[in-house]
Amino acid sequence: MTTATSAPVTDTDKNLDKTLDASLATVAGEIARTDGKASLLLAFNGAALAGLASVVDRRLPIVTQACGAAAVLALAAAAVLLLLVVRPRLRGDDRASFPYWARLDDTAIRACMQGDTRAARIRVLSRIAVSKFRQLRRAVDLSLAALVLLLLAALGALV
Repeated sequence: MTTATSAPVTDTDKNLDKTLDASLATVAGEIARTDGKASLLLAFNGAALAGLASVVDRRLPIVTQACGAAAVLALAAAAVLLLLVVRPRLRGDDRASFPYWARLDDTAIRACMQGDTRAARIRVLSRIAVSKFRQLRRAVDLSLAALVLLLLAALGALV
């Protein structure tokens, strides 16, 4: 009777396992951070838009109106980007994510899990995280531009 022997687990293998696990947790954490930041910024932008809506019916100088309108557009664009940050990504074409696995039966899932998929999941999640951070950065830039425009609008109202 012969028994199958597996290759001994080396310290390098253990270190790689730890690194893959830590990297996967880090990327998942980054995605959660973007969602949290986006939620806070959405609340801020919503409050700013609500505040601006309260002055729509007032007669204001043309410079104030123009800067206010530009600020509203910037805040609206930022809100769209922030909504895209928190919008679920359900593409199932990468074979390393739950949308793909959701289409499989039990046997196909077991076959898919035969190998170590952590590296592929890290790649997929990293792409998602980078996309979310880019949109978040653009939304912050637009929110800051809106604040500058609101400052100009306020100064225009004082003159």
